[in-house]
Amino acid sequence: MNPLIVFDMDGVLADVSESYREAVVQTVRHFTGQTISRDRIQQYKNQGGWNNDWALSQKIAADLGFAVGYDEVVDYFNEIFLGRDGDGLIQRETWLPRPGLLERIASQCGLAIFTGRLRQEAEISLRRFAGPLPFDPIVCADDVARGKPAPDGLLVIRKKKPGCKMLFVGDTVDDARAARAAGVPFIGIAARANSRRQELIRLFAQERAIAVLEDVNEIERALPDFQEHQS
Repeated sequence: MNPLIVFDMDGVLADVSESYREAVVQTVRHFTGQTISRDRIQQYKNQGGWNNDWALSQKIAADLGFAVGYDEVVDYFNEIFLGRDGDGLIQRETWLPRPGLLERIASQCGLAIFTGRLRQEAEISLRRFAGPLPFDPIVCADDVARGKPAPDGLLVIRKKKPGCKMLFVGDTVDDARAARAAGVPFIGIAARANSRRQELIRLFAQERAIAVLEDVNEIERALPDFQEHQS
């Protein structure tokens, strides 16, 4: 049975700096009148426990002295992120894998997705960028009771693919912790543009990542590390 490579979406398959991250900035500004930096968002992400951008926006607003209801945050965030029929900030995303990369990997490995996105949000970007790529299964936030760093999504995938060797590729400490809790080898993505890249690399090392890459396009050179880990 071919091994299964499980990808996170945000920051791994899709550049979300002008979609999800910008939606956090605009949501916090809407409720507080203050503009936060992307570095501040990354600081929270590196703390762990802030995979949910709605909860993160609410937390940052609270830390700035503004108590905002969760449902209010969700409604405003979704309004600017999704827009009308998916024409909001989500349209600013770009696809990170270069042409042919995932097709080459799919010739020797299965492809799957475990994302903190809702299925509606994942499908918008996958329809736009991924075309016929055979991601199976695709596990989203609304498919599990607990989000990352809980391992639930990876456990769902393991149940769907019994006996299949798995690798998870993610870009946050919550991804790494989910992988470790599930007993799945992990490759971390620490983009060169990440303002807290060295801190993130240290966090990945603490969570026993088998490799750390600058972006997903380097993954082919890391696959032998995965194969060695499984031997």
